[in-house]
Amino acid sequence: MRKEIYITDYNCVTPLGFDVESNWKALLEGQSGVTLHQVSDNLEAFFVSKIDSEKLEIEFKKLFNSAQNGNFTRLEKMFLLSLKSLVEKHPISDETAFILSTTKGNISLLKNKKDLPESVYLSNLAQKLADFFGFKTKPIVVSNACVSGVMAISVAKNMIQAGKYKDAFVIAGDEISEFVISGFNSFQAIGSEPCKPYDKNRNGINLGEAAAATYITSTPSENEKFKFKVLGDSAINDANHISGPSRTGDGLFASIQNAMTEAKVSAEQIDFISAHGTATLYNDEMEAIAFNRMELQNVPLNSIKGYYGHCLGASGLLESIISMESALHNTLIPSKNFEEMGISQDLNIIKENQPAEIKYILKTASGFGGCNAAIVLEKA
Repeated sequence: MRKEIYITDYNCVTPLGFDVESNWKALLEGQSGVTLHQVSDNLEAFFVSKIDSEKLEIEFKKLFNSAQNGNFTRLEKMFLLSLKSLVEKHPISDETAFILSTTKGNISLLKNKKDLPESVYLSNLAQKLADFFGFKTKPIVVSNACVSGVMAISVAKNMIQAGKYKDAFVIAGDEISEFVISGFNSFQAIGSEPCKPYDKNRNGINLGEAAAATYITSTPSENEKFKFKVLGDSAINDANHISGPSRTGDGLFASIQNAMTEAKVSAEQIDFISAHGTATLYNDEMEAIAFNRMELQNVPLNSIKGYYGHCLGASGLLESIISMESALHNTLIPSKNFEEMGISQDLNIIKENQPAEIKYILKTASGFGGCNAAIVLEKA
């Protein structure tokens, strides 16, 4: 019999707050981090969800002493802030995994540099963060486009079940950079207004930035405030296109099907779907097709990109955390900015805060290169 795997703690650093409690309060009030920002001198202001750098510095100095406040990039400070409270509560052993999820890491360090700074390499970034907190095992990096955050949970689950580790800290993060902006601009995917996932009038994504962290274990203590079982997971590549999702939803469909089969959960049992919902024309349509193929069209569903933007490697983990908060508070959060159905097949998109008993959660993600991922969580 395989070990049961639990998520028992988490934290996040976002434009809406530097802990889960403040983020949840902001979401209940319908606040969004998406607003007009002048990201760089080379670009006009556009809609993004960006962490206030001054507040980040203040919070970092508050939680870390001057000796610890040295040679860290802005992104690294986001990571350290998100993880600090977790490592203080859960002892790190020789059998504790450290897993980093990010798409671009410290890519901003490349600007105007002739030589490659060491912490541009994701393996070095992971090692720097692991060394700071005293992890004894070699860090694991998960960098698979926008499914990275969900896949990092899967990697932790499978590594623990295989007996490689006893527990794991998963940390995810990305920041807005000129490199990322130029990439999305190159195929005209950035929206000119706050994003509207699944809406008829959507016109593209808003970029966002965040860091998130979670603790995963097979041996939760009796004192845990909450427990969520990671019941099933799957990641499937549809091999469709370098940036375009499959028109048939094959990869996402197979990912959901595999995850639900492993979890032994039927479509009728799923209480809530935390979807990817980027507000791009083809992604939202592909998701609608995949969910309908799985007969999940009646399950309450949201995308929280309207609150946080698309946080790349952080999005899957952050959105998993918010979905678990929904279950703990028995409250469904609306898919912000959705007004009129803009996809060919029906979905039960949440339009307002509403009470709900949530036991089984389906979290999905899709990304460039044809990657798709899904996990099933159960409130224990």
